[in-house]
Amino acid sequence: MIILGLDPGLATMGYGVVEKQPNDNVIAVDYGVVLTPKDESLPVRLAMLEDGINKILNKYKPEEIAVEELFFSKNITTGIPVAHARGVMLLTCIKYCGKLYEYTPNQIKQALTGYGKADKIQMQHVITSILHLNKIPRPDDAADALAVALCHAHTSRFGKLFGIR
Repeated sequence: MIILGLDPGLATMGYGVVEKQPNDNVIAVDYGVVLTPKDESLPVRLAMLEDGINKILNKYKPEEIAVEELFFSKNITTGIPVAHARGVMLLTCIKYCGKLYEYTPNQIKQALTGYGKADKIQMQHVITSILHLNKIPRPDDAADALAVALCHAHTSRFGKLFGIR
């Protein structure tokens, strides 16, 4: 099963594609980012994100898609544009396959490390180890998206709990 993980962002949206094999091993297929220039207007940037997501969907044809939930602890104003970007991601993905799941940052950390407050470095090392990668995925947004995909691969048997319907 091909799983797409997405890390929401307006300037930088991370994506990670993994394949969950019948023996429950998970391998990395691809990862990267979709970038939008800061000097463009919000509507143009959102359209660029939609186009980038559609290219990823058409290239990898994921059967299920997992998205990280947004979490704002300090400045909600800076989070509003990211929320717009996340809305475009959700709409584009639900139209594509209808199998869309979301996980909080703590759920992702718990699923991969056993500790819901693991730091970014711990997460990156776990991702690198689980996927047998030669180096830590860069940029961080791509590593985060791989973590979302891995979380879903490991918890998908509980899919009804995390599905967005």
